[in-house]
Amino acid sequence: MVSQEITLKAEEGLHARPATEIAKNASKYNCTVKLDVQGTEYNAKSVLNIMSAGIKNNTQIKIVCDGVDEDQALTEMLDTFKSNSLV
Repeated sequence: MVSQEITLKAEEGLHARPATEIAKNASKYNCTVKLDVQGTEYNAKSVLNIMSAGIKNNTQIKIVCDGVDEDQALTEMLDTFKSNSLV
């Protein structure tokens, strides 16, 4: 299992467009990909799960990947957050 904490830096929070990108990219991997927000884990492969988290600006998020391709998944998730100007 690998993980990394980030702080969301998007004024509008985590909305539908970047949530869709996150879920699409997380779904490429065989490992589990979760977003831990204030102690609650959300399945990062599901747009609805991500949106249900209601992640606002300045929220700490721990990206947790567990499985065979966890390192690649974590790298891609970090890149996805960066490319969508979320961190």
